[in-house]
Amino acid sequence: MNTIVKICGLSKAQHVDAAVEAGAGLTGYVFFPRSPRNVTIEAAASLTASVPDNVRKVALTVDADDELLDQIVAGAGVDTLQLHGHETAQRVSEVRQKYGLSVIKVLPIASADDVKAAHAFETVSDMLLFDAKPPKDATRPGGNAVSFDWGLLSDESWSVPWLLAGGLDAENVGTAIKATNAPMVDVSSGVEDASGQKSIQKIQDFIAAVKQI
Repeated sequence: MNTIVKICGLSKAQHVDAAVEAGAGLTGYVFFPRSPRNVTIEAAASLTASVPDNVRKVALTVDADDELLDQIVAGAGVDTLQLHGHETAQRVSEVRQKYGLSVIKVLPIASADDVKAAHAFETVSDMLLFDAKPPKDATRPGGNAVSFDWGLLSDESWSVPWLLAGGLDAENVGTAIKATNAPMVDVSSGVEDASGQKSIQKIQDFIAAVKQI
């Protein structure tokens, strides 16, 4: 299995370079002020400028309005929008049609009902991303180093590509892939030394672990 890796929450050039050089297929940039990984549009433009065309550049937003999306699409140098909030299927469809970019819809999973509900987004999204539901006291919807029961996805099939996220690191990503047959995995906190502080070594170790599957 050739599982594709997305390294999310990148905010420094050396970490972007490390992700690309190690073989990441997607790089992610966070536009959400509550996140320790938040970047400005100008900073993102500088980071994405060196990313080759064969590596996706993903803007993570949370319930962003059109004004913010306009600015990101115009100035950040991204080719994919990741909607990580409470966006409805209608909103996802509107964003996809308005900007003409690939859209990833993030769906929090904690039960079989959540998985069932996620199928409603297959027709309006280019990709889906399954993440753990955030803790009740969380200040952000993702990047909380929390995983969910991977068995909930083991017997599911999807009509669009999807990513597995939530509490992944170099030690457990192999088990997660084998349990879910995930075609793509997404990591942020699992390649950090501290919240928002990426580690080149952990990025390299994570991607190497995925390649071993």
